[in-house]
Amino acid sequence: MGEVRLRRLDATEAARARQPAVRPELIAAVLEIIESVRRGGEAKLREYAELRDGLEAGGALVRTPAEMKAALESLPRSDREVLERTAGRIEHFARAQMASVAPVDVAVEGGRAGDRVVPVRVAGCYAPGGRFPLPSSVLMTAVTARVAGVREVWLASPKPSREVMAAGAVAGVAGLLGAGGAQAVAAMAYGVGPVPRCDVVVGPGGEWVTAAKLLVSGVVGIDLLAGPSELAVLSDEAGDPVLIAADLLAQAEHDPAALPVLITTCPDLVERVEAELARQLSDLPTAEIARAALRNGFAVVAPEDEALRCCEELAPEHLQLHGSRTEDWEGTLDRFGAVFVTESVTEVLGDYGAGPNHTLPTGGTARFTGGLSVLSFLRRPTWLRLERGPELEVLTRDAARLARMEGLEAHARAAELRSGKRGSGDR
Repeated sequence: MGEVRLRRLDATEAARARQPAVRPELIAAVLEIIESVRRGGEAKLREYAELRDGLEAGGALVRTPAEMKAALESLPRSDREVLERTAGRIEHFARAQMASVAPVDVAVEGGRAGDRVVPVRVAGCYAPGGRFPLPSSVLMTAVTARVAGVREVWLASPKPSREVMAAGAVAGVAGLLGAGGAQAVAAMAYGVGPVPRCDVVVGPGGEWVTAAKLLVSGVVGIDLLAGPSELAVLSDEAGDPVLIAADLLAQAEHDPAALPVLITTCPDLVERVEAELARQLSDLPTAEIARAALRNGFAVVAPEDEALRCCEELAPEHLQLHGSRTEDWEGTLDRFGAVFVTESVTEVLGDYGAGPNHTLPTGGTARFTGGLSVLSFLRRPTWLRLERGPELEVLTRDAARLARMEGLEAHARAAELRSGKRGSGDR
């Protein structure tokens, strides 16, 4: 069966135990690809796609909506219905998010000010196509963009499977670029060949995709830097080792670099979970990947207050709560990409479309950002309308004074002109 032993770490070591989302030594190689595609256009994009993504020589770089529709129609009816139901759940949740977003319109001195909620015009959505093609990521990104009001949604995925293409049809994407990695991100960021320049590029990917998103983030909007997938399970002595092991393995089979973590108040629970991990691995088709990820993961045993602090410092992508204290813990914790409360729910149900998005912050970035949502595709430009009068007098006087504090005389004069003065303010 093979023994499984998780590394034991002190609670204070946990947050420092993960690898960075982008290895510094990768940056130069990724930048070279981005610049090559930006300068070389479609010919260079095709060269990379044929070399790295398995595109046939002379094959079509872009799959059309008609081809995606044909892929959808070729699926067994049960598979089509799963994709459509999942898209419906994602859309339902995204529409609720949109309903919570309202423009601001507020009285200010001399008039009113506010903002508008405006979707970007073109979005590029990346769906991994490596070890495990992910039609679920197509739906999570493209359906959410469509609900946000994006006019044109493009998809990129290397060697797109029939299921990925079918998901593109369900999500209503305008085209599918059959390329991946940094070359696909560059094509969407700059606009290459038939792929338009996108306003945002979103979606999970491997480290080449993540590094590329980091490097183009000054040119195009991105959602977040999604590194290797993470799950932290928090449990007391009442946790079920069978369910905890199943949840850890579901995360571990993603990638050898995935980070499965068990944080518990009960030392005995770790050993029981390890025994269950070994049992469940014995017939798991993805056992080799999962074992590598388990070696990357670890276990922390600590008193409850210390265990809670450990979760907050780790700020994991996914936080799964097991045992008898889940409701109390949920009310205490808030640094995570997504939380799954009680043993009745597994993180897998979040991955596969219960509603909330599965594109989530990793590497501790949940300390300052959330996951992909309709907000990832929205802009909030502001507006200001003022009329001459006593209130405007005070505002312009203060603005002119502040401008002169900063040594910007033209600013001061422009403000004073609105109050009837002609640059004669206090100097």
